[in-house]
Amino acid sequence: MSVGARKLDPVPVTITYLEMNERPRLRTVHPDPKLKLALMRAEQPTIGFYRYLYDTVGRDWLWIDRKKLSDDRLGDIIHDGNVEIYVLYCGGVPAGFSELDFRRPKEGNLNLFGLIPEFTGMKLGRYFLNWTIEEAWQHPIERLTINTCTMDHPAALPLYQSAGFVPYARQETMVDPNV
Repeated sequence: MSVGARKLDPVPVTITYLEMNERPRLRTVHPDPKLKLALMRAEQPTIGFYRYLYDTVGRDWLWIDRKKLSDDRLGDIIHDGNVEIYVLYCGGVPAGFSELDFRRPKEGNLNLFGLIPEFTGMKLGRYFLNWTIEEAWQHPIERLTINTCTMDHPAALPLYQSAGFVPYARQETMVDPNV
């Protein structure tokens, strides 16, 4: 928080936990063929690059959890061999990222997923989500989970459900936006 900035009150948030217990039949999504897209795994990304992705994608949605982590703790997570980070590039620049976590046996968790604001509205979300789900099911998993909350993009929950995720729990909590 900057000097002289007003402290914000905690915000009530509803978290929805979703799962899929089998590989879904996803409809094929073809992004605009004029877009020069590439998907790459970020192997051992630098902390600075990861924080750039996290902050840029999550800025409007109050993503704060990873901001609270020290560089060492964040590195322990993102450099774990069972955590995979994928970056969607459009025209050679990052357009979004996803983070798949396979640290639990037979389970994958789509920890983070989103687009950089300048790339929303280009029909890249469904394309990238479907690609990420297909990538997750390449692993020997029996369950894939994700969660979203009322602070997230309004299209997130319907997008996840249309891809085959089903809610299994909800939690009410308070989030401190002063990070």
